Amino acid sequence: MAGRADEGPRTPVPYRGTWAEELLDQLRPGARDPRRLVAWLARTVDATVCLRGGDGSLLAGEPITLDDPLVADVVTGRISAAALQDAGRHVRLVAIRHPGQPQPQNASTGVLAVVRRAPFDRDAAEIVTHTAGVVELLLRERALTAAGHRLRRATADLRLAILQLLMVEDTVAARRVAAGLWPGLLDTDTARVYVFESLPEDRDRLADECLDLTDGQALVVRCPAMDGHVIVVSPTPTAQDGLRTLVRERPATYLGGSLRQSLAQTAGAYGQAISALAVARFSPDHTAVYAERTHPERLMDPAVLHAWSADVLRPLDTLPHHTRAELLATTRLGLQFTAVNAAKVLGVSRNTVRARMDRVEALLGTDFADLTVRAVAHLALNTQAAHALAPADGAAPGAPAVRLDGRLAGLLAGPALGTWAHDLLGRLDQDGRDLRGTLRAWIAAGGNAERAAQDLGVHAQTVREHVRGAEPVLEHRLLTAGTDLYEVVLAHLAAGDLAAPVLGRANQGPSDAPVHG
Repeated sequence: MAGRADEGPRTPVPYRGTWAEELLDQLRPGARDPRRLVAWLARTVDATVCLRGGDGSLLAGEPITLDDPLVADVVTGRISAAALQDAGRHVRLVAIRHPGQPQPQNASTGVLAVVRRAPFDRDAAEIVTHTAGVVELLLRERALTAAGHRLRRATADLRLAILQLLMVEDTVAARRVAAGLWPGLLDTDTARVYVFESLPEDRDRLADECLDLTDGQALVVRCPAMDGHVIVVSPTPTAQDGLRTLVRERPATYLGGSLRQSLAQTAGAYGQAISALAVARFSPDHTAVYAERTHPERLMDPAVLHAWSADVLRPLDTLPHHTRAELLATTRLGLQFTAVNAAKVLGVSRNTVRARMDRVEALLGTDFADLTVRAVAHLALNTQAAHALAPADGAAPGAPAVRLDGRLAGLLAGPALGTWAHDLLGRLDQDGRDLRGTLRAWIAAGGNAERAAQDLGVHAQTVREHVRGAEPVLEHRLLTAGTDLYEVVLAHLAAGDLAAPVLGRANQGPSDAPVHG
């Protein structure tokens, strides 16, 4: 019979301990589990207990055959509780409401069913009623926690999307996306980029602490390419001091920072932060800021450099503006990082990155497997990006590409650049090993240690050790793609240790250096 409480005789039930205290104990932080609570209820009232969702799914307990129309009345909110006796069973149904999913007014999203052979006395009925309330609390907490996780994931994805827009120089769209949740965050023309390196298992906590420390005044992103990295884009000049405190508290964490750059140069600033991070690994305080140094492009005639970069990129000028911008931005990132990591940063597939770079290769009539070609293309692309060069006027459709060994030879012949190159590479001569010869052969082999070893008549591991040993001497990273590597390649070209590249050079084989995806 539904709707009437079947209390039975007032025979004391041997409940263990004080049931109210035990029920409250289920709310302890480490014990908040509906399944654990349902199991406790089953033991306490000596019954079979089932917690069902509004759709009939089993949330906790054991499956129980129930009167479906009666359960439907409870779920739809026609009644909030029911008690009945059926075939020797005493059954109690209590509606459970929690915000896990939308429901009509008064409807429930679950049913707590309790079945036992003995009648429900007053104590047992009271235990069931109070337990139902605790179940609602636990389910509500679970739903709110899940909603919080979804919100955090959504905001993390939004921060990544903003970073991806900055990486391709779309500052207008980045500001528009950021304005909704973080007003004023990107209301600036410049910012610094910082990169933390930590143990992967510590990264989420580190990112949360960065968010708390910057208080919405910086863009904090879990790096999509490196599991242990957290990227911070901070317009605030004083952010560095606060970020350093997070490193001091963690022995296995390092911090690299960039120079202040325009927002449109976020990708370049990120590269600077990565370079500084390599230095931070050997720094006593585990932090480093990118050291301003003489870059080869600053030693070249600006007018000649700009004209040369425009000529090199002229084959792309006939493309629609958005296509040209997309190809240039993708290629810059593909040369700065690997194709795989560039894809993660851009939020596209690696095949998309490679297809875009292949198209640029075809338009330029060159091959990015050649390290000298990559270095020269990197120089042209960065010159174009830094000075926002417009497509050259009067570019004829199908105009032949400029030979990279043409006007480039004049750029590389300047006395200031030659002095810089000889000074930089001359550091290698102080080492007892032939680091300079090994590095030259390694670059000529496209960064392939095995091929360089064959040319030198040594073991491939010797080549790798020499290249690795040259990094601290030159203060440049060589085993990963990016500005550091390409500057050293340009130094070899300017010093005459390597010949200037020619368009269309064939690929001589795979490289084991991560410079082509």
